[in-house]
Amino acid sequence: MVAVADKELIGKKFKFRNTDFFVNPRFYKGRSASEKEIIVLLKSAVSMNLVGAKSVACGKSSGAISDENILMISKKVPHAQAIVMQI
Repeated sequence: MVAVADKELIGKKFKFRNTDFFVNPRFYKGRSASEKEIIVLLKSAVSMNLVGAKSVACGKSSGAISDENILMISKKVPHAQAIVMQI
């Protein structure tokens, strides 16, 4: 599992439908990485969880995320999850 969140979103809480969406530092906070590093990681990931415009853009650049896989949290924060099935 590769979990990536835009740095400025870590620790923030957003409303999504009837629930809170918390960008939990215990899950998302790790080491910082460049867009290039993230894309390389995502290309070999089996599952991913992405929050924020920059993070989701990396998912799209890796080819694992398409527009129909993206949810908008609080009308302004993109979120995407993917599981890659390899045959």
